[in-house]
Amino acid sequence: MEALDAIDPAWCPAWGIDWQRGFHLTHAHVRAGGALPVRAGEVIVQGEDLGAWTTAQRAGWEALMPAQQWLLDTVLGLDSVSEAEQQPARRTQADRWATHLAAARQFHAREGHLNVPRKHVEDVGVVPVKLGGFLDNTRRRADKLTPERRAELDALGMRWS
Repeated sequence: MEALDAIDPAWCPAWGIDWQRGFHLTHAHVRAGGALPVRAGEVIVQGEDLGAWTTAQRAGWEALMPAQQWLLDTVLGLDSVSEAEQQPARRTQADRWATHLAAARQFHAREGHLNVPRKHVEDVGVVPVKLGGFLDNTRRRADKLTPERRAELDALGMRWS
């Protein structure tokens, strides 16, 4: 036991090797002056995504053993996900319109038209947009669109019937 403690005082046979590896790589990264990663893909060390690991620890906080929670809190400064973080922010209608319009503009720039199949999904950054369904539904509700929104789609050559 003393020999193991000399190598790694935080080692615990009850914790999975993946957890221990993630903890030690993250701890070494922070100890070397790196910022604690908070998003997946932010920091990759030895093939391990430390941002994904820290995010998973925060999200699964309640399932961790008290000693693991203590290590994360005391050594890394990591805590559980707050209630505000758990609730996805509601997107406004204007936000949704802007996302769909960006997808329509991207499709138009690439294809030169807006003849989008009903099931087409346009990849815009992180969020996949169901562009075909959006345009089809927008055509059906054209009489309810504001003149500004209709003009934005007209500029892309939207066919309304």
